[in-house]
Amino acid sequence: MSRIICVVNEFITDAHRRQIDAAAEKHGFSVRYYQTKADASGHLADCEVLFGHWRSLLKEAPMLKWYCCSYAGVDPYQPPFRFPEGVLLTNSSGAYGVTISEHIMMVTLMLQRRMLDYAQIVRDRGWTNDLPVRSIQGSRLTLLGTGDIGTTFAQRAKAFCPASVTGVNRSGRVPDPVYDRVMPMAELDRVLPETDILVMSLPSTPETVGILSRERLALLPESAILVNVGRGSAIDQDALMDELNAGRLAGAALDVMTPEPLPADHPLWTTKNLLITPHVAGNMTLGYTCNKTVSMFCDDLENYAEGRPLKHLVDLKRGY
Repeated sequence: MSRIICVVNEFITDAHRRQIDAAAEKHGFSVRYYQTKADASGHLADCEVLFGHWRSLLKEAPMLKWYCCSYAGVDPYQPPFRFPEGVLLTNSSGAYGVTISEHIMMVTLMLQRRMLDYAQIVRDRGWTNDLPVRSIQGSRLTLLGTGDIGTTFAQRAKAFCPASVTGVNRSGRVPDPVYDRVMPMAELDRVLPETDILVMSLPSTPETVGILSRERLALLPESAILVNVGRGSAIDQDALMDELNAGRLAGAALDVMTPEPLPADHPLWTTKNLLITPHVAGNMTLGYTCNKTVSMFCDDLENYAEGRPLKHLVDLKRGY
């Protein structure tokens, strides 16, 4: 009797199927494909391996041994949600660096080149063209989070033009030579006043919730801009709105916020110098991201079948 893999992802192409089927057949697995959770519902009773991103399906898979989440963030699987005991959890962290780093670059340039202001001028059919702009060149970048996303952006920023790049992480260890220095979280208060561009790409953990507090926002120079592509819970949003509306911060770009979706009457919508995108930085629409996610699953399927540790295993206690 074949061991069953269920793939529940809307982005799977014929090429992806061939790749997954080849990896599965090598180790005696059969694969069933579903595009949506509605398609898969009721068909997972014999599923040993699940590759998807709908947590509601977990309760329908009593034989499940390994769940590979096609997203990078795994906060939906943390308490109070009860992840099935004894089931391995992996994620797709490492597949999103390219698409999210390009988003960071885009919004950073938009803020520095005053595109919010110029977009309004154009909507009003005006012709003002002398607003002072800034450059990434010579800027002091602080990356709060030095994983795949932060490091990929740092590499692109350094290739784009000379800039000083400081990483901030839990350990203070240097993950890549692109960083000019890496500081532990304990030094964050010392780093923030020296920051022109603050990029946040943190996962949601008990340690990161509210890490950019009102007090820490006040440490940033008035000329600084803030970009958050991690989780909205990392920022005191009320304090951020106060800083932006009072002109004590030059600008911010949020791809994540709380709550999501953002209600139509939420004050974030009318906050000054704030660029909002509806959690699109890592959407599964870039072919590279989809291909990388499938390749990572196939690589770990080889490890799983051979009884080796899974490369992308998540520690739910740490949150990543």
